[in-house]
Amino acid sequence: MLAKHSIFTKMNELGAAKVPFFFMIDFLKENGEVIPLNELPDEIKFEIDSPKKESFQKDFKFNKFPISFDEYLPKFNYVHDNLLFGNSYLTNLTLPTKIETDLSLNEIFQFSEAKYKLKYKDEFVCFSPERFVKIEDQKIFSNPMKGTIDASIPNAKQLILNDEKEAAEHATIVDLIRNDLSLVSENVEVTNYRYIDEVKTNDATLLQVSSEIKGDLNDDYYQNLGTIFDQLLPAGSICGAPKKKTVEIILEAEKYHRNFYTGVFGVFDGKNLDSAVMIRFIENNQGELFFKSGGGITAKSKAKAEYEELIQKVYVPIY
Repeated sequence: MLAKHSIFTKMNELGAAKVPFFFMIDFLKENGEVIPLNELPDEIKFEIDSPKKESFQKDFKFNKFPISFDEYLPKFNYVHDNLLFGNSYLTNLTLPTKIETDLSLNEIFQFSEAKYKLKYKDEFVCFSPERFVKIEDQKIFSNPMKGTIDASIPNAKQLILNDEKEAAEHATIVDLIRNDLSLVSENVEVTNYRYIDEVKTNDATLLQVSSEIKGDLNDDYYQNLGTIFDQLLPAGSICGAPKKKTVEIILEAEKYHRNFYTGVFGVFDGKNLDSAVMIRFIENNQGELFFKSGGGITAKSKAKAEYEELIQKVYVPIY
């Protein structure tokens, strides 16, 4: 495990040498891994854009034991008060939920349907639908995801696209990511605003709202991959705006360690790079499993709805 300075220095060094490598970085940029692909141990497994798996052929148990609403409310109120005081415009509040399942971490990794998947030793598994940044042909793309609704609700697509709170939250994050990309690239523009993806889970189908932002990189970008990530992290979609103050609010409200949850992982192939925000995340804590989840809080947020969204996001995309 590498500490902060070593993570980004090694990414720069391997990028400059055009050596393909795997990387992962935790939420607070304190710890990470940067490993040449030809040295990647078997205990670290990842898939990006893997072909669709066959359906999982057996029934499985998946029970969740979230904190009570009474426990959640003071955390929400602390965040909401800071929003009303103007200390933040959007804050991502997350919490761990204890789960019990007869699925192994290997089975969850193998059979989950997700764009980005990672299993790190026996410590955690992640099955994320959300890109952080992609670098291709000297361009950098980001696809922040903000807004989730149960697809079975009548007129779900129209409801979420017309919801003022969701629209404001999404606009804030797109603006933040656009500003972030402007730190490392030029000619930044929003190329696709508020499009809908469908995500199937073990007990529901969800609609999720994303946007695409693009910028142009200098032709020596591969020598500065670590510097780029150091400037962009933590990901705006999982903290909020403004970043520095909002992270302080998050740490005070949540009172637990996110660790690698809401960090990023990805791969550089010697020319191009793709990476994910580590959401949809199950951590093994001394034999007990915890699913970390949350959502963006704005001044217009209602505590009960945010609590229910936190629980709704506790799922495995196995069906």
